Amino acid sequence: MPILRNTALACVAAVLLAPSAPGVEGKWTPQQVLELDPAWLRQLGLQLPPERLWDPRRGTGLLAAAVNIGGCSAGFVSETGLILTNHHCLFNVLQEHSTPQRDLMTHGFLARTPEEELPGRTTRVTVPRRFTDVTREIVDAVPAGASDLERREAIDRKQKELVAACERSPDTRCRVAVFDGGVQYVLVESFELSDVRLVYAPPRAIGEFGGEIDNWMWPRHAGDFALARAYKDGKPYRPEFWFPISRAGVRPGDFVMVLGYPGRTLRSLTAAEMALQRDGFFALRARIYGEWIQLLEQAARGSPEGEIAVAGTLKSLHNMAKNAQGQLAGLARGRIIEKQAEEEKRVEEWAARHPQWRPALDARRELDRLAAERRRAMLRDFLIESIPNGPLALRHATQLVRLAAERVRPDMEREPEYMDRELPRLRARLERDQKSFYRPADEALMKSWLRHALSLPDGARLQAVDAAFGGASLDEAVARLYDGTKVTRLDERMRMFGESLDQLRARHDPLLDFALALEPELRAYDRARREHEGAVSRLRPAWRRAVIAHAGRPIAPDANGTLRVSFAHVKGYSPREAVEYLPQTTLAGMLEKHTGEEPFALPQALLEAAAKTDPARVPLNFLSDADTTGGNSGSPVVNGRGELVGLNFDRVWENVANDFGYNPAIARNVNVDIRFFLWLLEHVDRADALLRELGARQ
Repeated sequence: MPILRNTALACVAAVLLAPSAPGVEGKWTPQQVLELDPAWLRQLGLQLPPERLWDPRRGTGLLAAAVNIGGCSAGFVSETGLILTNHHCLFNVLQEHSTPQRDLMTHGFLARTPEEELPGRTTRVTVPRRFTDVTREIVDAVPAGASDLERREAIDRKQKELVAACERSPDTRCRVAVFDGGVQYVLVESFELSDVRLVYAPPRAIGEFGGEIDNWMWPRHAGDFALARAYKDGKPYRPEFWFPISRAGVRPGDFVMVLGYPGRTLRSLTAAEMALQRDGFFALRARIYGEWIQLLEQAARGSPEGEIAVAGTLKSLHNMAKNAQGQLAGLARGRIIEKQAEEEKRVEEWAARHPQWRPALDARRELDRLAAERRRAMLRDFLIESIPNGPLALRHATQLVRLAAERVRPDMEREPEYMDRELPRLRARLERDQKSFYRPADEALMKSWLRHALSLPDGARLQAVDAAFGGASLDEAVARLYDGTKVTRLDERMRMFGESLDQLRARHDPLLDFALALEPELRAYDRARREHEGAVSRLRPAWRRAVIAHAGRPIAPDANGTLRVSFAHVKGYSPREAVEYLPQTTLAGMLEKHTGEEPFALPQALLEAAAKTDPARVPLNFLSDADTTGGNSGSPVVNGRGELVGLNFDRVWENVANDFGYNPAIARNVNVDIRFFLWLLEHVDRADALLRELGARQ
């Protein structure tokens, strides 16, 4: 994997030459770890031989104990299949099993026997097994003279072929990961576990202590952890590798590694593309999702059933909206886009003096032209892309229509999310979503979505929306829509899951009729998106290679949901002049914040246990300067011996725009200290059997 190898070696050299090595930028792949200088790793604090972390011949190693769990990261912590991740990563399982009479979200959950463990209907765990460079196969699959759309379709077809061949083995889950828009393609092979059961989660007042007030902030005092167990063939799964728990914890300056699955960073974009992300994604997300949060809270207020139903959606929207606000603030504060433009100018001047790199200038100009073109339909595109996060009724109707349309096509020609391999997951989600449906809240979101769609300018309008809702009272039209549809009924929705387009039309269901009318416009958007992706796969590699050549060293690829390792140290920071943040908090700080009112209302059991100890000696959260992003939630944080010392669960507010560029002065991630987890199990929950299973008690 030459691109990644050179990136690793160059970044190491840069760090070794830095006088104070203030921070280590980079999310390293398992292969890269083996290519790093062992002496440098020892200097950082790694006490294990790098080969213990990953053996490419066997496709495993200690890094394989870090797993993907539904878009979050997690880690095996016992030989009996126990998995530790964030509270918010398993929150949907708590919601799935909560009722007004048994509210597990509020009161928490502890299974004292295996029989009491609670299954997560849609929860899956994938264990990494092998990474194969398939760049040549992908590039060679594109015919000469292909248009951008033909290019995207050829790449898509080859990816499906590689995945299908990879998944011939039982319980295997594969994907082709794209690095920096097409600089490199890697086939990722994982082992999938589909039977995952909740074992332990603290009360919400602990797992979410501080709520949205403290979200993305420091100092922090949240016990953001939960425990699940993976099963295989009805028995606890026995992983080859797991992280032993350290009772010693960490101190300022200690070396740590954050292992996980960072989702997406944007550092390879041009300045114009970054500006489009700012204006056409984050600004709209902050505004519209903020509006949806208020609508959901208003609609569910006073209804225990409604509050349980919208809890998961609210939690997700709150996190995305506040993240968007942080991205906008960080981009402005750090002048990140302006600095990117300045760097691009330096690359342009250099490339103009080197004939072999002049084609890269054309590539960058074309990327910028495409970004300008996409600006004209920013709101329309955002509304289409937000359907999965918006009203459930609209999401389900559009999914059912698309499924019926795709099912008649050969499996290898379908959109990836509607291939046979995905249908069990889609069906499970359509069932699971019923727990999150509350009609007053869903109607409120539907009216908001339609209202924004009706405000679109000429040239970007959605004709299906205009035809169905343009001439009537929106309140009355949406009420009739929900009165007349059966999509919101679980039994009927499951029947629709297997029906053809003709059968869906014959139902004369108003919501399905709207989705059927909207489908051609969604198809047109998808076609334009694929054409754009094809252009990016042609243009981005040419520009990025010029950027790398100008720098004199390769540049680390953006995060793309694959297994990565970030090296760091426990370290505080200064958010502004005359303010210095220490890197650790304790139970004492949590008690200081306790007011008895949400989101600072601690359970009585914790208060009673805290009264019997010195709270200043119970560590709670800590900072490190790891290079992380979304998807790193739940990432195991381990010391130089590979022992678990904490879980990553957040970044600080000043570091949210880290997705666009790493700044060692403020690059801080927030971790829950494993010692607080153990203290809670021992002194509050009296979970002696669980502590023994975790190896934390004899």
